[in-house]
Amino acid sequence: MSGVGLVWSNLFRKKVRTVLTVLSVLVAFVLFTMLRSVAVAFDSGGFGPAGVDRLQVSPKFSIIDPLLISQLREVERVPGVDAVTHADWFGGVYQDGRNFFPKFPVSPKSYFDMFSELSIAPDQLEAFQNTRTGAVAPAGMAERFGWTVGDKIPIEGDIYAMRDGSRRWEFDLVGTYLHGDRRDETGSGVFLFHYDYFDEAKQFGQGQVGWMTVRVQDPQQAAEVASAIDALFENSLNPTRTATEDEAQREFARQQGDIGLMTTGILAAVFFTILLLTGNTMAQSLRERVPELAVLKTFGFTDG
Repeated sequence: MSGVGLVWSNLFRKKVRTVLTVLSVLVAFVLFTMLRSVAVAFDSGGFGPAGVDRLQVSPKFSIIDPLLISQLREVERVPGVDAVTHADWFGGVYQDGRNFFPKFPVSPKSYFDMFSELSIAPDQLEAFQNTRTGAVAPAGMAERFGWTVGDKIPIEGDIYAMRDGSRRWEFDLVGTYLHGDRRDETGSGVFLFHYDYFDEAKQFGQGQVGWMTVRVQDPQQAAEVASAIDALFENSLNPTRTATEDEAQREFARQQGDIGLMTTGILAAVFFTILLLTGNTMAQSLRERVPELAVLKTFGFTDG
């Protein structure tokens, strides 16, 4: 019998142990692939070519700090800036907490002009602009909840109450939009409604926004434009931190924890454990063969 045949035969001397050892190694590599995919997904911004010319202007110290709508006018005058829009985090609950989806008050025309990868029918965009309580939702989200154009969508505010103290906000669904030409079958995406209505109706924080998105004229000059914007508000009550969309998204993910470091730590622990298990299996196999090795040496076989 050849050496390879002998090794192969010995592998299946304890079939269950061999199968379990191989499976443990396979699981480790599957886990490696999955966790690295998660880390790469968090580390890559995900906006693709459509977002290479966009910057996000956020509060410098905390995402819960506000920016002022008046700052938008100043940003528009910064050399190299082509267009500016804004949004805010509304929070809110639809029916119950399990139905989570982001909800942003926005300026309809400037928002859809900025995010050209979002497609909406022209008549629905016009209705969104002209309807004070208007809102639009991703087509997949509307399908998920059974919404149709013309429905009233009630949202219970958990951050913002209305001027009369009520926390029940109602929006008129005037349209749906797609990300490019794709329908998100998961029903995720952002529910968008009219900033002017939100600003007039909310109990506090008039004239404030959460962040601004800037389109630059030349993506190669994005860093210079970002520095100019931050310098503009450096000594104001509302200083800013401007970054590319990809970088801003990665920073937001890192607030939940360093995903790359966590996945690396998990993988290191998994592979170290697999190494110990494999080493122990090999040692145990050798210990089981000691009597047989002794017999072979009795017949004159050497260690070599």
